[in-house]
Amino acid sequence: MRRRYVAHLESTPDGMWRSSYPDHLTAGTLVLDATGDRVLLNLHRKAGRWFHFGGHAEPGDPTLASVALREAHEESGLAELDFHPEPLQLDVHVVPFCDPRGGVSHLDVRFAARARPGAREAVSDESLALRWWPLDGLPELEPAMHVLIARARAALL
Repeated sequence: MRRRYVAHLESTPDGMWRSSYPDHLTAGTLVLDATGDRVLLNLHRKAGRWFHFGGHAEPGDPTLASVALREAHEESGLAELDFHPEPLQLDVHVVPFCDPRGGVSHLDVRFAARARPGAREAVSDESLALRWWPLDGLPELEPAMHVLIARARAALL
């Protein structure tokens, strides 16, 4: 997977940006509560599924970690997060709604963070809802999300 990402970036001058077709990099953050017993997920407006927070690089983003942290702040409404700066997962997935030409793949670099005790989330325009899910009561998720949750707990707790 790592080789695919590196090859993409070496062969595609705009590989970090949404303009890169059919693949481009994205970054995201899985947010755990302070105890690590719950995960904050967003019901994605376009996909209609529960996901971690994430999105595309913007001109002011110096690194993928900064993309992931900015997206977590924007989409969760949480002002303060204890962010783990090393990627925990790479995931490639097709996103049919990302580009009108269709067939776009996100090469997603995933990080994790912990919310501080008493943190209060707020729904953004990109989400239909936010919810803290107990680990033993998660909604239907992609298998990779379960791996990411386990890795986040191992890295943050």
